[in-house]
Amino acid sequence: MTDGEEHTLEDEIVARARIHARDVIDENGLAVDLAALEWDVSARARRRAGACRWHANRGVATIVLARRAYERYEWPTFAGIVRHELVHAWEFQQFGESGHGDRFHEQATALEAPRYCEAFTEPRYVFQCLTADCDWRAKRYRASKPVTSPDQYCCGVCGGSYEVEHVESGRTWTTASGYGGAKAALGEDW
Repeated sequence: MTDGEEHTLEDEIVARARIHARDVIDENGLAVDLAALEWDVSARARRRAGACRWHANRGVATIVLARRAYERYEWPTFAGIVRHELVHAWEFQQFGESGHGDRFHEQATALEAPRYCEAFTEPRYVFQCLTADCDWRAKRYRASKPVTSPDQYCCGVCGGSYEVEHVESGRTWTTASGYGGAKAALGEDW
């Protein structure tokens, strides 16, 4: 950037993450090649606070951090997400694959990186089983097929029917036509 250019929030996120990553690598001797590590920020992510993508053909890992998570979390929590994604980058660079198995868990523990992060946005939809003695619930953030056509799917525990609730409005439906009706009724408030 040249003098006079505005720094964006995305610039801040990447700068802080890079500095933290360099410190973690230096302090812990983590074998991550910073020259083969790219950074990006997602303004769309609603569920994942971070992700690490492996580009095997280039030998490069890209850590993608969620802007919404950065805005919601305090820095110590967000820094934990950076460390979590660094573990993925390390696994990709060293082994060509990454997951949340024993190797990941061991390295994440050494770096005090969380294995999972708490939700940073409210779900747009909630599923709830209609069977009286079943308390199965699930959250969704997008209008997936189980959201738009719940009559084609079943409860994840007992196999019964479920209803979908549009959290913001409280409207519920159990069929594809019910979804269409709720969406039409809410119009611009959808």
